[in-house]
Amino acid sequence: MAYVDFINKVHRSTKRDYLKRVTEHDKAVCAELACRFDKDYWDGERHTGYGGYRYDGRWRSVAEDMVRHYGLKPGMRVLDVGCGKGFLLYEFTQVVPGIEVAGIDVSRYGIDHAKEEVRPFLRVAGADRLPFPDKSFDFVVSLNTLHNLYVHELSAAVREIERVGRGAKHIVIEAYRNEREKVNLMYWQLTCRAFHTPEEWEWIFRQAGYTGDYSYIVFE
Repeated sequence: MAYVDFINKVHRSTKRDYLKRVTEHDKAVCAELACRFDKDYWDGERHTGYGGYRYDGRWRSVAEDMVRHYGLKPGMRVLDVGCGKGFLLYEFTQVVPGIEVAGIDVSRYGIDHAKEEVRPFLRVAGADRLPFPDKSFDFVVSLNTLHNLYVHELSAAVREIERVGRGAKHIVIEAYRNEREKVNLMYWQLTCRAFHTPEEWEWIFRQAGYTGDYSYIVFE
């Protein structure tokens, strides 16, 4: 297991007003709406989620870096656990023509409104019970998804990622390294169930027998 960062350049490109997140609206109501992972979360107002999650090409460089680092080639199979609207998977198909992609997400709305080119390869499912046979994929990736699970679901999801992967794996989660980052994370998040330091995440991964790589984002 190694720390390999592909995502922080995208994460840091977004400006966040942490105090505004908790002072302008009832945060509990916003979180309740966001946790449905329906229209309010993806395409509603900013205080209930993304504020409109539309394709803008921001994931292309992440896909390029992952392809280069893990040596992904045409004919290989890639799974995105928590794929949302499938933007990262679409980028994989553009960077490596001939690559095979699949994605799962708990959000029916997200998949119904996914990038048209990859929508046929997506399905509604939970990360803790992946609907695929053992060792089905050459690369399994999960970006900013597993921290939305309760502890028992989280451990199961990591084991499932390990089970369906026959090659490289990469998990990205939210974390905090100090009290300021913990407070900022709690202010900003809407759907997070697991609040851990990087060291705690590493422990969770080891306990689940995870052999892939990981990285994390923090709210500085």
